[in-house]
Amino acid sequence: QVQLVESGGGLVQPGGSLRLSCAASGIMFDMYTMGWFRQAPGKQRELVGIIMSDGSTNYADSVKGRFTISRDNAKNTVYLQMNSLKPQDTAVYYCNANKNFLNYWGKGTLVTVSS
Repeated sequence: QVQLVESGGGLVQPGGSLRLSCAASGIMFDMYTMGWFRQAPGKQRELVGIIMSDGSTNYADSVKGRFTISRDNAKNTVYLQMNSLKPQDTAVYYCNANKNFLNYWGKGTLVTVSS
C-alpha cells in the first residue's frame, strides 16, 4: 500500500521559515518524480515544485528563490524548505509521487503565514 505522509506544517510569521517533510512508503522512491503542490482556501491546487529522480528541480515562479525541494532516497523522504514566507503562501501543502501513469497524493499539511 502506497503512503505519502506530510509533516512540518504550522503557523509562522511573515518572513519566517518552515521545512515540510514527506515520507513515502510502498513505492520505489528513487524512481519517482516527487512534487509539492498547495491549495489555498477557495483556490485550485497548484504546483509548487518538483524534484526528478536525477535530483533536478523545477519551481513555480511564485516561489523561486524562496523555496527549495530536496530528497533523501535513503530515507524515502522529500523535503520542502520554505524561506521568506508570505501570507499568500498560506495553504494546505500536498506531497505527490509520479512515475509514468502512477500518481499518488498525501493528505496534506496546513501552513499558515500570519502575524
